[in-house]
This record gives sequence, C-alpha cells and structure tokens, in this order.
Amino acid sequence: MTAPLIEMQDIEKHFGAVIALGGVSFDVLPGECHCLLGDNGAGKSTFIKTMSGVHKPSKGTILFEGKEMRFDSPRDSMNAGIATVYQDLAMIPLMSVARNFWMGNEPIKKFGPISIMDFKKANEVTMSEMKKMGINLREPGQAVGTLSGGERQTVAIARAVYFGAKLLILDEPTSALGVRQTANVLANIDKVRAQGIAVVFITHNVRHAMAVGDRFTVLNRGKTLGTAKRGEITPEELQDMMAGGQELATLEGSLGGTV
Repeated sequence: MTAPLIEMQDIEKHFGAVIALGGVSFDVLPGECHCLLGDNGAGKSTFIKTMSGVHKPSKGTILFEGKEMRFDSPRDSMNAGIATVYQDLAMIPLMSVARNFWMGNEPIKKFGPISIMDFKKANEVTMSEMKKMGINLREPGQAVGTLSGGERQTVAIARAVYFGAKLLILDEPTSALGVRQTANVLANIDKVRAQGIAVVFITHNVRHAMAVGDRFTVLNRGKTLGTAKRGEITPEELQDMMAGGQELATLEGSLGGTV
C-alpha cells in the first residue's frame, strides 16, 4: 500500500479560548485528489493554513514523506514541496503573466558583475507551461488582470507545478467561476494528479468535488465527520453531512417536510 505523502494527526488549533480545530486527522496519497468539504466556518481555512505553515498547531503531529515536520513559516512548507493557491491568488493584476509566474524565483543571467532577469527564458517557459495547462496566451507580456478568473487560477497552478510542488493545496478554486472556467480548473486538477502530485481540494461544492475527488472528508465546526472513498458515498449523502446531518433531519421533521 502506498504511504501517505502528508499525514495530519489529531491536529488542534486554539485561538485563546476559541477552539478552531478540535483534533482533525487527514492524509493525502501521492497522485490523489483528497477533497476537504465543509460550510463556511467549518474550519477549512484554519486547517489548510496549519498544513501550509501559516499557523502552528496547538497540538498534533504533521508528517511529510514519513518525517515529522514543524513548519515555522509558509516558506518552510514551500521548501518541503507544499504549494498553496489561495482564493486571492496573490497576483499583481498590472504585471505581466510572466512576471507573476516567476515572482520571487526570477531566472537570472550574468554579464560579468551585472545580473539581470533572463526575460527570454522566463517568457518561453511561461508560454510553454501555460500551454500544457490548456491556456494559449497572446504573449507572455499580457497583463494578468486581462485574464479570466479561471485563467488566473491556471497561472497559479502551473507556477506551483513548475517549481516542484509535491502537494498542491487549492482553496476554493472554483467558488467565483463560471461553468466553462470551472470545467477548465477541474481539468487542470486532473492533469496535476496524473503527474503524481497530491492535491488537497477545498470546496463547499459537492458536484465539483465529485468530479475530480478520490476521497472526501467533511469538516464541521473544527472536527471531521468522516472520510469516504469515491463510490462509497453519494453526492446527496455528502451534502447532508455538510448541512449538519442529524440537525437537518430534525429541522425537516419539525417543519413537516423537506428543507
């Protein structure tokens, strides 16, 4: 059996008296898309920020490639091979696609004591990597702000893959996209997974999760309600778990019908 790439064991995160995570366990296999579902306030954001080094867990253990890890910053997790694409994408709209793609990792060429950015390499790689993801740019100098939301998501995903991500965390990547853009992002998740890269797909959209997920874990109020493999659970059952399960059934009964 394949060993997990990352294991989060009994993770707790406290903010003063507030318990944001109450003992969450979660793992992802290489080449697997593990969907983390939950409504707003379920603890999804806190959990992925703990996984990616933004927050230190109050309790619990993080194992990455079988070794216990203590991430002091997001840079530590990035160096280990964990890339997180947040909803805001951390891009500068007025800058070119190529500059955004290479931000913080600019290729350099030297002329004696002088170092400058290798724009030729940057442009060629940007165009090539975007094409692999199904996006044909007009030119690498095109401003990121002229791209659609789905295309910007693709820039962020392509950037993470190119720079060697072993685990890609996607935070609600389809939440503000139209149907066609959503389909492109989901197709890119499939492409990434096919390269052996593990994917954590955070979403509250069951249909999107079912389209690409191998396993599904539901978070509710900082705790997991369970994990199921593809084929073991229906979309309706997943939706019911996210909506509160027994609480929803009780509400339906009291109203004498379907909520």
